[in-house]
Amino acid sequence: MGVTRTPEEVAEGFLKIAVENMANAIKQISVQRGYDVTRYALNCFGGAGGQHACSVADALGMKTILIHPFAGVLSAYGMGLADLRVLKEKAVEAKLADDLIAGLASQLDVLAEEGVAEMQGQGVEDDHIKVLRKVHVRYDGSDTAQVVEFGSRQEIAERFVDAHKQLYGFSMEGKGMVVEALSVEVIGVTDSAEDPVLDAGSGVLPAAKGNLPMYSGGDKHDAPVYDRLDLLPGCKVDGPAIVTDANATTVVEPGWQAEVTTRDHMVLRRVKALPTRVAIGTQVDPVMLEVFNNLFMSIAEQMGVTLQNTAYSVNIKERLDFSCAIFDEEGNLIANAPHMPVHLGSMGESVRTVVRENPDIRPGDVYALNAPYNGGTHLPDVTVITPVFDDAGRKILFYVASRGHHADIGGTTPGSMPPDSVTVDQEGVMIDNFQLVDQGAFREKELVALLTGGKYPVRNVTQNVADLQAQIAANEKGVAELRKMVGHFGLDVVMAYMQHVQDNAEEQVRRVIGVLKDGSFAYEMDDGSVIKVTVSIDREKRSAKIDFTGTSAQQKTNFNAPSAVCKAAVLYVFRTLVDDDIPMNEGCLKPLEVIIPKGSMLNPNYPAAVVAGNVETSQCITDALYGALGVMAAAQGTMNNFTFGNETYQYYETICGGSGAGPDFDGCSAVHTHMTNSRLTDPEVLEWRFPVLVEDFRIREG
Repeated sequence: MGVTRTPEEVAEGFLKIAVENMANAIKQISVQRGYDVTRYALNCFGGAGGQHACSVADALGMKTILIHPFAGVLSAYGMGLADLRVLKEKAVEAKLADDLIAGLASQLDVLAEEGVAEMQGQGVEDDHIKVLRKVHVRYDGSDTAQVVEFGSRQEIAERFVDAHKQLYGFSMEGKGMVVEALSVEVIGVTDSAEDPVLDAGSGVLPAAKGNLPMYSGGDKHDAPVYDRLDLLPGCKVDGPAIVTDANATTVVEPGWQAEVTTRDHMVLRRVKALPTRVAIGTQVDPVMLEVFNNLFMSIAEQMGVTLQNTAYSVNIKERLDFSCAIFDEEGNLIANAPHMPVHLGSMGESVRTVVRENPDIRPGDVYALNAPYNGGTHLPDVTVITPVFDDAGRKILFYVASRGHHADIGGTTPGSMPPDSVTVDQEGVMIDNFQLVDQGAFREKELVALLTGGKYPVRNVTQNVADLQAQIAANEKGVAELRKMVGHFGLDVVMAYMQHVQDNAEEQVRRVIGVLKDGSFAYEMDDGSVIKVTVSIDREKRSAKIDFTGTSAQQKTNFNAPSAVCKAAVLYVFRTLVDDDIPMNEGCLKPLEVIIPKGSMLNPNYPAAVVAGNVETSQCITDALYGALGVMAAAQGTMNNFTFGNETYQYYETICGGSGAGPDFDGCSAVHTHMTNSRLTDPEVLEWRFPVLVEDFRIREG
């Protein structure tokens, strides 16, 4: 890129990327458990952990770090001191009520007796045995239980509500609770190694062992080096400094101070506030480009975790049939988590529809859309779109969106996947640019009227509403994280790097195009219709024309695929040809001219039925593209849809198949491929949520 760097700057660039990756991993794990990391101290261990602790804490917004004197060998040390544990569980499945408590207490006593006997058999004395009694509680109708301490009915309910709020951010007033199971944890307490309390020292810092050149934050420092054994309680070491130990090294960054406590722990605290803005400039920098690639993807991933945690339906919570992404102010895809490719490549058109149809969007507004002719895929996939305004609430800076496959959106058959539909209206309720939230007020009455009106209404409106609320919550997580990013780097930098990541993706695809050859492929489907694609490479411009001329006309069946689905397949295929770990975004499409004839089965006119276009035809488009490029054999050419239901239960699943081989790699059995990337529902969840029994669950021979 024409950038000249010193060796120190190059090394710091690698460190910066590694630190951001570590911080993103911690964020994701904490979000899954409902924790705000900024309220906690960072517990650092491992021989090299202390070298990065200050930088990771800064990236997370944490201001305190704890480093144990045995941090370098803490895992082995902890294993040697670990308590013995015995866990006993018993299924209950009963509604939480006052008259249930006595029976639960008796069952817990039996489990405790069994656990204690087992612990005594391991030679643990009675006075070293502790017993913890727990109940697994969930809201009636949900899958996810919280484990709380046993007590009275009211105590259990209060503890459950508190745990639920921490994990999901809300409670469900008036909703019944179910005791799913009981558990007893019997702990055999081993000899503990209590950290000795030392006398407070004078606080006088011993002489440094010497100084070492240290490069940090773009500056060179002459950092004093201290021996950890020389630091007595009360000693404070101001950064920049290096503290060496037999098993670890701690780097005290500028703005941080290390203090040794009377327990001989080293506590690091940020004593100088971080700059409110990190000045990195708007010119593209290779290091910061990688950092922003990861940051943008991390935001989408955190949105996905929030959606999974808060969703109601099996489809979203268990199968993970959802996608989350962030977009610029024009609706161009910037980054997404690795969710469902058929969703992600098509969501941009949905966002652009909302931008186009709503000239007066206000803060607190949220929109929903599933219309296949305005960026949707098929009707069960509902997209929720939220604008991100500036602090003044005047200008839209970005958009965030989440798309979830709803278990039922109406239509002629439960699960909204009718095999015999001939018009889109038979496939469910169409939502075309519906305002879901008006300046912060959830329009539940209007939403219910939309979903339950019409010829083929939804069958479980409570589930639809709950999942849409979960999508709103996921978007709010994205809004909050984007605001944090703007606060940290500045709006001009974030906007610049939104363009840089697209430019980088464009360049990566142009490089790939340079080694591709012209090709064409005709894919005949079971019903005799044909998907034809011709790929023409322009080496001088490093661009490609993807022409679907010759594809069969719009079908009377439901195998028509909206143009957004076809573009999603093109985006997916060319993104997979890029080796580098970049977010799939709009930049990938810039070197590509995509021609999809109007009125063909890949660009149908209303009211064409489209439900199979998303789950069958999309896979065939992908296989046709790989065939034209000559890089990969076909996969199973379907998402293997399986659906059943009635007015009470609606179930939908895509079952995995296999991926094709390439010139230098084998195919793979029993995996979701290409445009689907969901998970199979666990048999236990399937049997609990639906009145069915799974007789067989295995990979088919041959």
